Amino acid sequence: MSKGQYAERRDGRVAALQYLYAWSLNPPADLAEDLRVFFESLEKPRDQYAFGEELIHGTIGHVGEIDAKIRALAQNWEFDRIAKIDLAILRLAIFEMLCRKDIPPVVSINEAIDLSKQFSNADAKRFINGILDRLKGDLGRDARKAATE
Repeated sequence: MSKGQYAERRDGRVAALQYLYAWSLNPPADLAEDLRVFFESLEKPRDQYAFGEELIHGTIGHVGEIDAKIRALAQNWEFDRIAKIDLAILRLAIFEMLCRKDIPPVVSINEAIDLSKQFSNADAKRFINGILDRLKGDLGRDARKAATE
């Protein structure tokens, strides 16, 4: 992956995280319109965030399954007490790990930890890493490679 592709994916993940955080606080009645307004507010054209938009749609589309995984993996944590930003980071990473076989799970985990360092508090990275590491062990595939299906 080139530096430009990596930067575009990073920007996409950041945009997806920001949107999913806002979505978790106030789900819109019209997702398409809300996304249009959101992407217009960003500094780059919407097509530059195509990867992020895929992540947004995928995460929202699988949120029930993802939240069930978080509930099962977040031992000794009440789901409703997980910080909304940490929940958004977990949802994004778990969507990638479960549904984006083209992304090695360790990449999703590392990206989630980086996002937590940037957007959450100092303790969040340990919590997020613990949950995602448990999930990684349950995936049944090489965590360092993209799956070839």
